[in-house]
Amino acid sequence: MKKIILTGDRPTGKLHIGHYVGSLRRRVELQNSGLYDKIFVFEADAQALTDNIENPEKVRQNVIEVALDYLAAGLDPTKTTLFIQSQIPELCELSFYFMDLVSVSRLQRNPTVKTEIQMRGFSGESIPVGFFTYPISQAADIAMFKATTVPAGDDQEPMLEQCREIVRRFNNIYGETLVEPNILLPENAACLRLPGTDGKAKMSKSLGNCIYLSDSADEVNKKVKTMYTDPLHLQVSDPGHLEGNTVFTYLDAFATDEQVARYATDYQTLQEMKDHYTRGGLGDVKCKKLLMAVLQETLEPIRQRRAEYEKDIPAVYEILRKGCEVARAAACETMDEVRRAMKINYFDDRALIEEQALRFSK
Repeated sequence: MKKIILTGDRPTGKLHIGHYVGSLRRRVELQNSGLYDKIFVFEADAQALTDNIENPEKVRQNVIEVALDYLAAGLDPTKTTLFIQSQIPELCELSFYFMDLVSVSRLQRNPTVKTEIQMRGFSGESIPVGFFTYPISQAADIAMFKATTVPAGDDQEPMLEQCREIVRRFNNIYGETLVEPNILLPENAACLRLPGTDGKAKMSKSLGNCIYLSDSADEVNKKVKTMYTDPLHLQVSDPGHLEGNTVFTYLDAFATDEQVARYATDYQTLQEMKDHYTRGGLGDVKCKKLLMAVLQETLEPIRQRRAEYEKDIPAVYEILRKGCEVARAAACETMDEVRRAMKINYFDDRALIEEQALRFSK
């Protein structure tokens, strides 16, 4: 079996550092590892429209923003197929067939769906059908490209489990056709669900608590300065607490010991700084200065690559167009297999045509 990666993002805004440590950085590493036969990364614009149906321009404008973030982060279109969901109509067809394999009650039990519904203020009959059924759409995205591996945060595990259930049921009914995927979680626990700068929730575009990959150096520093730390750490001499302290969560996600030794010369490792903070005598300002330096080192190459791609936007659209052609060719192959398995490939089934001709000739 080929090893295939598929993952993507909803183009509802620029990507932030939560996306980066949660999945994007890993995608680049996997792309460059040479361990996978194919890598597909897509923009889920059709899914984004399920709760932005009255604001399609928001999605339209952000397709290019997300593409720029992909390329700036290091995704290489010669190694990774970048495409746009809505440009692959076969995905709608597979989603339609998958709808017959899932009950309403099963969708209602999906914890990710419950959380997303609450975040967007939907209730009862106000939930758009497209939004409610997006686990089915997501399953079609994954199954269409026969992905074996989906890099994602732990909040997506319920979605992957539902995808596996759908694929399993399809194969049980129609024969082995599709592939059950596995999730690939970040190895660093701090990257599983990076909190927002306010420390109160997952980093989210809608909550305004993000540091974006495209933020300027000044914007990054300004956001770090206002970050949530330890409300009980009122004096430098006070013992500090690490749990729930956003600055240290970010340092866990981004900083290496080599960077700590270089930018905070009193310490050789991040653990030494943590120990000093918890026993007292280390102020939040010094910790934030370290975080600023680490983030700038990470983000500056990304900003520079983005600035280069911004000089030729038509070329970026051409990258997406070519990626859509590659993705659609793969989707057509899968759908040929799906229709054959479901016995709805009427015009390609010569045996069926001859059988029926014989039956009616008698």
